[in-house]
Amino acid sequence: MHILLLAALAEEADACFSSEGTRDGDMFAVRRLAAHGRQLTIATTGLGKVNAALAAGALGAEADLLLMIGTCGALGAEAGHAYWIAEAVQHDYGAVHPGAFRRYGAGEWPVGEPGEAYFSAIVDPGLGLAHARIASGDSFIACPDAARDLAATLGASLVDMEVGAVAQAAARLGLPWAAIKSVTDGANEDSSADFHTNLARAAGLAAHGAERLVAML
Repeated sequence: MHILLLAALAEEADACFSSEGTRDGDMFAVRRLAAHGRQLTIATTGLGKVNAALAAGALGAEADLLLMIGTCGALGAEAGHAYWIAEAVQHDYGAVHPGAFRRYGAGEWPVGEPGEAYFSAIVDPGLGLAHARIASGDSFIACPDAARDLAATLGASLVDMEVGAVAQAAARLGLPWAAIKSVTDGANEDSSADFHTNLARAAGLAAHGAERLVAML
């Protein structure tokens, strides 16, 4: 099995199987290694949906699984924990109407009645992590009102800027996907400072979960 492991930040990517493998890559920083009988390509994508999807498409041709790891904000989920991402949705994809924003499945034509907007991950093999639905978009959420709206309208308990795009790319590529994310902040006024304070610890928690997952697959 060849796993393409994606992380937005170098701190997140480097925490996974730290110091192992060989580095290369032009468009993306890449580290290649073998672990538990699996071939891994660990790539640092950069922030945001476009970077994440571009890395998935550029590097996913030989992959059997796309695995996104890293950090996220909480929309009600408990801080200081890693989560198995069971479902992902792009909160900024849809149609703007007077007084309303209608969300559609990313990539679908945004007209008519909104349909199912979520992408489902592979079945959890038994990591023992709490499951969550994550809302992804090209904005850093640092506003309690926006956080409450995403939680209420999407049933999401986490927010980030990449997983929903990786899930969409996986669907287009015909590949399964998984994601493990750890909370750095509460999507509020303190989020910027909290993110930097908690980045290393949260990245380590997500990486540990990914290493356990690779061993179980």
